Amino acid sequence: MFDIGFSELLVVFVVGLLILGPERLPHAAKTAGLWIRKIRRSINSVQREINAQLDHEELQQKINETNQRLLKEGQAIQNTITPYPEGYDTKKDALEPITAVQSAEEKADTAAVEKEVLLSTADESETMEKSDSTEAQAMDDIRKTTETTASRT
Repeated sequence: MFDIGFSELLVVFVVGLLILGPERLPHAAKTAGLWIRKIRRSINSVQREINAQLDHEELQQKINETNQRLLKEGQAIQNTITPYPEGYDTKKDALEPITAVQSAEEKADTAAVEKEVLLSTADESETMEKSDSTEAQAMDDIRKTTETTASRT
């Protein structure tokens, strides 16, 4: 950082020796060393904070760019699956999601799926009831067998 050679250090040492004297020079050198260390530590701390902030901002910018790219790709995929309806202005509504109007066939398909779900749920509940009654019957049989065995002895 500072270009100080041996000759400059020797001049500073001689001037310090003449001004401070041999008794106070070691204490002054120690104090100067402490201050220089504190200043360097503070400068390094500020540099680390600035670098961390710059890294954070750069990462945030990359995240935003990736999100924008993903939104555009998602909309492109959505458009290939569900094309734009007639009269749809793609430039005006570039970031708004597309809502498709359901046709009568789609509504019928949805109703059929809902009916199948209800039927499968009803079948599952009947199966559960049958298994519960089978378990109860098995428990009764075990109880009767143990009672019969107990009464025989």
